[in-house]
Amino acid sequence: MPNPFDVLSRTRTSAAHHRVGLLQVGLAAVLWGTTGVVVRRLHENAGLSALSIGFYRLVAAAAVLLILAAPRLGRVFSALRSRPVALMASGVGLAAYQVLYFVAVTGAGVGVATVVSLGIAPIVTLLWEAMLARRAPRPKALTVVVAALAGLALVGASGSAVTVSAPHPVLGLLAATGSGFTYAATIMVNRHAAQGVSPLLMTTVATGVGALTLLPFAVVAGATFAPTTTALTELLYLGVATTVIAYGLFYAGLRTVAGSVAAVLTLLEPLTATALAVILLGEPLPALTMVGTALLLGAVATLYRTPSRSTSADLIE
Repeated sequence: MPNPFDVLSRTRTSAAHHRVGLLQVGLAAVLWGTTGVVVRRLHENAGLSALSIGFYRLVAAAAVLLILAAPRLGRVFSALRSRPVALMASGVGLAAYQVLYFVAVTGAGVGVATVVSLGIAPIVTLLWEAMLARRAPRPKALTVVVAALAGLALVGASGSAVTVSAPHPVLGLLAATGSGFTYAATIMVNRHAAQGVSPLLMTTVATGVGALTLLPFAVVAGATFAPTTTALTELLYLGVATTVIAYGLFYAGLRTVAGSVAAVLTLLEPLTATALAVILLGEPLPALTMVGTALLLGAVATLYRTPSRSTSADLIE
Protein backbone atom coordinates (compact mmCIF):
# COMPACT_ATOMS: atom_id res chain seq x y z
CA MET A 1 0.00 0.00 0.00
CA PRO A 2 1.48 3.39 -0.96
CA ASN A 3 2.45 5.77 1.81
CA PRO A 4 -0.27 8.47 1.97
CA PHE A 5 2.32 11.10 2.91
CA ASP A 6 4.34 10.29 -0.22
CA VAL A 7 1.20 10.54 -2.36
CA LEU A 8 0.30 13.88 -0.77
CA SER A 9 3.84 15.17 -1.31
CA ARG A 10 3.78 14.16 -4.99
CA THR A 11 0.37 15.80 -5.42
CA ARG A 12 1.59 19.06 -3.91
CA THR A 13 4.73 18.96 -6.05
CA SER A 14 2.66 18.35 -9.18
CA ALA A 15 0.32 21.23 -8.34
CA ALA A 16 3.29 23.52 -7.66
CA HIS A 17 4.91 22.60 -10.98
CA HIS A 18 1.60 23.18 -12.73
CA ARG A 19 1.27 26.68 -11.25
CA VAL A 20 4.86 27.48 -12.25
CA GLY A 21 3.96 26.37 -15.78
CA LEU A 22 0.91 28.65 -15.72
CA LEU A 23 3.10 31.57 -14.70
CA GLN A 24 5.62 30.78 -17.44
CA VAL A 25 2.95 30.69 -20.16
CA GLY A 26 1.28 33.82 -18.75
CA LEU A 27 4.56 35.76 -18.68
CA ALA A 28 5.24 34.68 -22.26
CA ALA A 29 1.86 36.05 -23.33
CA VAL A 30 2.54 39.36 -21.55
CA LEU A 31 5.88 39.68 -23.36
CA TRP A 32 4.17 38.93 -26.69
CA GLY A 33 1.70 41.68 -25.85
CA THR A 34 4.51 44.27 -25.92
CA THR A 35 5.20 43.45 -29.56
CA GLY A 36 2.51 45.72 -31.00
CA VAL A 37 3.93 49.00 -29.67
CA VAL A 38 7.45 48.12 -30.89
CA VAL A 39 6.21 46.97 -34.29
CA ARG A 40 4.25 50.20 -34.69
CA ARG A 41 7.36 52.27 -33.92
CA LEU A 42 9.47 50.25 -36.36
CA HIS A 43 6.87 50.57 -39.09
CA GLU A 44 6.56 54.33 -38.63
CA ASN A 45 10.25 55.14 -38.10
CA ALA A 46 12.07 52.52 -40.20
CA GLY A 47 9.43 51.94 -42.88
CA LEU A 48 9.48 48.15 -42.45
CA SER A 49 6.42 46.07 -43.28
CA ALA A 50 4.94 43.85 -40.59
CA LEU A 51 6.11 40.76 -42.48
CA SER A 52 9.68 42.03 -42.69
CA ILE A 53 9.65 42.90 -39.00
CA GLY A 54 8.50 39.36 -38.23
CA PHE A 55 11.37 38.01 -40.34
CA TYR A 56 14.00 40.14 -38.64
CA ARG A 57 12.51 39.25 -35.27
CA LEU A 58 13.12 35.56 -35.91
CA VAL A 59 16.56 36.20 -37.44
CA ALA A 60 17.67 38.16 -34.35
CA ALA A 61 16.28 35.46 -32.07
CA ALA A 62 17.93 32.64 -34.01
CA ALA A 63 21.30 34.46 -33.96
CA VAL A 64 21.17 35.01 -30.18
CA LEU A 65 20.04 31.45 -29.56
CA LEU A 66 22.77 29.96 -31.74
CA ILE A 67 25.34 31.88 -29.68
CA LEU A 68 23.78 30.60 -26.44
CA ALA A 69 23.54 27.06 -27.78
CA ALA A 70 27.03 27.05 -29.36
CA PRO A 71 28.58 24.87 -26.62
CA ARG A 72 25.73 22.42 -27.12
CA LEU A 73 25.29 22.77 -30.87
CA GLY A 74 25.52 19.02 -31.27
CA ARG A 75 22.40 18.67 -29.14
CA VAL A 76 20.48 20.86 -31.59
CA PHE A 77 21.13 18.38 -34.38
CA SER A 78 20.44 15.48 -32.02
CA ALA A 79 17.09 17.04 -31.15
CA LEU A 80 16.30 17.43 -34.84
CA ARG A 81 17.16 13.80 -35.45
CA SER A 82 15.08 12.62 -32.49
CA ARG A 83 11.93 14.67 -33.32
CA PRO A 84 12.39 16.00 -36.87
CA VAL A 85 8.72 16.24 -37.83
CA ALA A 86 7.54 17.91 -34.60
CA LEU A 87 10.38 20.45 -34.47
CA MET A 88 10.18 21.35 -38.17
CA ALA A 89 6.40 21.69 -37.89
CA SER A 90 6.87 23.93 -34.84
CA GLY A 91 9.13 26.31 -36.79
CA VAL A 92 6.94 26.37 -39.89
CA GLY A 93 3.86 26.87 -37.73
CA LEU A 94 5.54 29.74 -35.89
CA ALA A 95 6.15 31.48 -39.22
CA ALA A 96 2.81 30.55 -40.78
CA TYR A 97 0.46 31.86 -38.13
CA GLN A 98 2.41 35.13 -38.00
CA VAL A 99 2.09 35.60 -41.77
CA LEU A 100 -1.61 34.73 -41.77
CA TYR A 101 -2.20 37.09 -38.85
CA PHE A 102 -0.46 39.95 -40.68
CA VAL A 103 -2.64 39.29 -43.75
CA ALA A 104 -5.73 39.27 -41.53
CA VAL A 105 -4.80 42.59 -39.93
CA THR A 106 -4.24 44.15 -43.36
CA GLY A 107 -7.45 42.80 -44.86
CA ALA A 108 -9.99 42.80 -42.03
CA GLY A 109 -8.55 45.12 -39.39
CA VAL A 110 -6.91 44.56 -36.03
CA GLY A 111 -10.11 43.86 -34.07
CA VAL A 112 -11.43 41.08 -36.30
CA ALA A 113 -7.98 39.55 -36.79
CA THR A 114 -7.29 39.41 -33.05
CA VAL A 115 -10.69 38.10 -31.98
CA VAL A 116 -10.89 35.41 -34.68
CA SER A 117 -7.27 34.19 -34.71
CA LEU A 118 -6.73 34.11 -30.94
CA GLY A 119 -10.33 33.18 -30.16
CA ILE A 120 -10.28 30.02 -32.27
CA ALA A 121 -7.22 28.50 -30.55
CA PRO A 122 -8.73 27.70 -27.10
CA ILE A 123 -11.80 26.11 -28.71
CA VAL A 124 -9.79 23.97 -31.13
CA THR A 125 -7.29 22.78 -28.51
CA LEU A 126 -10.00 22.01 -25.96
CA LEU A 127 -12.02 19.96 -28.45
CA TRP A 128 -8.90 18.21 -29.76
CA GLU A 129 -7.79 17.17 -26.28
CA ALA A 130 -11.31 15.99 -25.46
CA MET A 131 -11.35 13.89 -28.66
CA LEU A 132 -7.97 12.34 -27.86
CA ALA A 133 -9.06 11.50 -24.32
CA ARG A 134 -12.53 10.44 -25.51
CA ARG A 135 -14.05 12.42 -22.69
CA ALA A 136 -16.25 15.51 -22.62
CA PRO A 137 -14.82 18.84 -21.47
CA ARG A 138 -15.61 19.68 -17.87
CA PRO A 139 -18.40 22.27 -17.35
CA LYS A 140 -15.99 24.48 -15.43
CA ALA A 141 -13.54 24.31 -18.34
CA LEU A 142 -16.22 25.37 -20.82
CA THR A 143 -17.16 28.26 -18.52
CA VAL A 144 -13.54 29.42 -18.35
CA VAL A 145 -13.11 29.26 -22.14
CA VAL A 146 -16.42 31.05 -22.81
CA ALA A 147 -15.58 33.79 -20.27
CA ALA A 148 -12.12 34.28 -21.77
CA LEU A 149 -13.48 34.44 -25.33
CA ALA A 150 -16.24 36.85 -24.29
CA GLY A 151 -13.63 39.07 -22.67
CA LEU A 152 -11.45 38.96 -25.77
CA ALA A 153 -14.45 39.76 -27.98
CA LEU A 154 -15.28 42.82 -25.87
CA VAL A 155 -11.68 44.05 -26.00
CA GLY A 156 -11.59 43.52 -29.76
CA ALA A 157 -14.98 45.15 -30.34
CA SER A 158 -14.04 48.22 -28.33
CA GLY A 159 -10.89 48.65 -30.39
CA SER A 160 -12.45 48.00 -33.77
CA ALA A 161 -14.08 51.43 -33.91
CA VAL A 162 -10.71 53.19 -34.15
CA THR A 163 -9.12 50.91 -36.76
CA VAL A 164 -8.84 51.74 -40.44
CA SER A 165 -11.45 50.37 -42.84
CA ALA A 166 -11.08 46.76 -43.91
CA PRO A 167 -10.27 46.69 -47.65
CA HIS A 168 -10.49 42.89 -48.02
CA PRO A 169 -12.78 41.61 -45.23
CA VAL A 170 -13.41 38.15 -46.69
CA LEU A 171 -9.72 37.48 -47.32
CA GLY A 172 -8.88 38.88 -43.90
CA LEU A 173 -11.46 36.69 -42.17
CA LEU A 174 -10.20 33.58 -43.96
CA ALA A 175 -6.61 34.45 -43.06
CA ALA A 176 -7.56 35.04 -39.41
CA THR A 177 -9.35 31.68 -39.32
CA GLY A 178 -6.32 29.98 -40.85
CA SER A 179 -4.06 31.73 -38.34
CA GLY A 180 -6.21 30.53 -35.44
CA PHE A 181 -6.21 26.91 -36.58
CA THR A 182 -2.48 27.02 -37.35
CA TYR A 183 -1.75 28.53 -33.94
CA ALA A 184 -3.83 25.87 -32.20
CA ALA A 185 -2.12 23.09 -34.15
CA THR A 186 1.29 24.56 -33.36
CA ILE A 187 0.48 24.63 -29.64
CA MET A 188 -0.39 20.93 -29.74
CA VAL A 189 2.76 20.08 -31.70
CA ASN A 190 4.86 22.20 -29.34
CA ARG A 191 3.43 20.44 -26.30
CA HIS A 192 4.38 17.07 -27.77
CA ALA A 193 7.90 18.18 -28.70
CA ALA A 194 8.46 20.01 -25.40
CA GLN A 195 8.29 16.74 -23.45
CA GLY A 196 11.60 15.51 -24.87
CA VAL A 197 13.53 18.64 -25.86
CA SER A 198 14.87 21.44 -23.65
CA PRO A 199 13.24 24.89 -24.07
CA LEU A 200 16.55 26.38 -25.30
CA LEU A 201 17.06 23.80 -28.03
CA MET A 202 13.41 23.86 -29.04
CA THR A 203 13.33 27.66 -29.32
CA THR A 204 16.59 27.62 -31.31
CA VAL A 205 15.25 25.17 -33.85
CA ALA A 206 11.80 26.80 -34.09
CA THR A 207 13.14 30.31 -34.68
CA GLY A 208 15.74 29.10 -37.18
CA VAL A 209 13.19 27.15 -39.20
CA GLY A 210 10.70 30.02 -38.90
CA ALA A 211 13.23 32.57 -40.19
CA LEU A 212 14.08 30.39 -43.19
CA THR A 213 10.37 29.93 -43.89
CA LEU A 214 9.75 33.70 -43.88
CA LEU A 215 12.87 34.60 -45.90
CA PRO A 216 11.30 34.45 -49.40
CA PHE A 217 8.20 36.35 -48.24
CA ALA A 218 10.33 39.06 -46.63
CA VAL A 219 12.37 39.46 -49.82
CA VAL A 220 9.20 39.94 -51.87
CA ALA A 221 7.74 42.36 -49.29
CA GLY A 222 10.94 44.41 -49.21
CA ALA A 223 13.17 43.88 -46.21
CA THR A 224 15.64 46.74 -46.70
CA PHE A 225 15.75 49.61 -44.20
CA ALA A 226 18.08 52.21 -42.68
CA PRO A 227 19.84 50.41 -39.79
CA THR A 228 19.69 53.17 -37.18
CA THR A 229 20.60 52.53 -33.55
CA THR A 230 16.97 52.87 -32.50
CA ALA A 231 15.70 50.46 -35.15
CA LEU A 232 18.37 47.86 -34.36
CA THR A 233 17.65 48.15 -30.63
CA GLU A 234 13.94 47.64 -31.21
CA LEU A 235 14.57 44.64 -33.47
CA LEU A 236 16.91 43.20 -30.85
CA TYR A 237 14.20 43.65 -28.21
CA LEU A 238 11.72 41.79 -30.42
CA GLY A 239 14.22 39.02 -30.97
CA VAL A 240 15.42 38.62 -27.36
CA ALA A 241 12.47 39.58 -25.14
CA THR A 242 9.43 38.64 -27.23
CA THR A 243 10.99 35.58 -28.87
CA VAL A 244 13.99 34.08 -27.04
CA ILE A 245 12.68 34.71 -23.52
CA ALA A 246 8.96 34.51 -24.30
CA TYR A 247 9.08 31.29 -26.32
CA GLY A 248 11.56 29.78 -23.86
CA LEU A 249 9.04 30.42 -21.07
CA PHE A 250 6.20 29.16 -23.26
CA TYR A 251 7.90 25.88 -24.17
CA ALA A 252 8.97 25.34 -20.55
CA GLY A 253 5.40 25.92 -19.39
CA LEU A 254 4.01 23.46 -21.91
CA ARG A 255 5.77 20.66 -20.04
CA THR A 256 3.18 20.88 -17.25
CA VAL A 257 0.30 22.84 -18.83
CA ALA A 258 -2.22 21.39 -21.27
CA GLY A 259 -2.46 22.95 -24.71
CA SER A 260 -6.04 24.11 -24.12
CA VAL A 261 -5.02 25.90 -20.91
CA ALA A 262 -2.04 27.49 -22.65
CA ALA A 263 -4.33 28.75 -25.43
CA VAL A 264 -6.53 30.50 -22.85
CA LEU A 265 -3.53 32.01 -21.04
CA THR A 266 -2.13 33.45 -24.27
CA LEU A 267 -5.24 35.63 -24.47
CA LEU A 268 -3.26 37.84 -22.08
CA GLU A 269 -1.36 38.98 -25.17
CA PRO A 270 -4.05 41.28 -26.63
CA LEU A 271 -4.93 42.40 -23.11
CA THR A 272 -1.33 43.53 -22.56
CA ALA A 273 -1.24 45.20 -25.97
CA THR A 274 -4.40 47.15 -25.13
CA ALA A 275 -3.01 48.27 -21.76
CA LEU A 276 0.24 49.47 -23.34
CA ALA A 277 -1.68 51.34 -26.04
CA VAL A 278 -3.58 53.20 -23.31
CA ILE A 279 -0.49 53.90 -21.16
CA LEU A 280 2.17 54.60 -23.79
CA LEU A 281 0.19 55.76 -26.82
CA GLY A 282 -2.57 57.63 -25.01
CA GLU A 283 -5.40 55.65 -26.60
CA PRO A 284 -8.79 55.81 -24.82
CA LEU A 285 -10.01 53.05 -22.48
CA PRO A 286 -13.67 52.30 -23.35
CA ALA A 287 -16.01 50.67 -20.87
CA LEU A 288 -16.20 47.53 -23.04
CA THR A 289 -12.44 47.14 -22.75
CA MET A 290 -12.65 47.34 -18.96
CA VAL A 291 -15.39 44.68 -18.82
CA GLY A 292 -13.51 42.44 -21.24
CA THR A 293 -10.33 42.86 -19.21
CA ALA A 294 -12.15 41.78 -16.05
CA LEU A 295 -13.51 38.65 -17.76
CA LEU A 296 -10.10 37.71 -19.14
CA LEU A 297 -8.33 38.20 -15.83
CA GLY A 298 -11.07 36.23 -14.06
CA ALA A 299 -10.62 33.31 -16.46
CA VAL A 300 -6.85 33.33 -15.99
CA ALA A 301 -7.18 33.55 -12.20
CA THR A 302 -9.54 30.56 -12.24
CA LEU A 303 -6.99 28.51 -14.17
CA TYR A 304 -4.26 29.43 -11.71
CA ARG A 305 -6.33 28.59 -8.63
CA THR A 306 -7.41 25.18 -9.98
CA PRO A 307 -4.79 22.50 -9.22
CA SER A 308 -4.00 20.16 -12.09
CA ARG A 309 -4.87 16.52 -11.67
CA SER A 310 -3.00 15.69 -14.81
CA THR A 311 -0.51 17.47 -17.01
CA SER A 312 -2.36 16.42 -20.13
CA ALA A 313 -6.01 16.70 -19.23
CA ASP A 314 -6.54 19.87 -17.23
CA LEU A 315 -9.83 20.82 -18.85
CA ILE A 316 -11.47 17.48 -19.52
CA GLU A 317 -13.22 14.97 -17.32
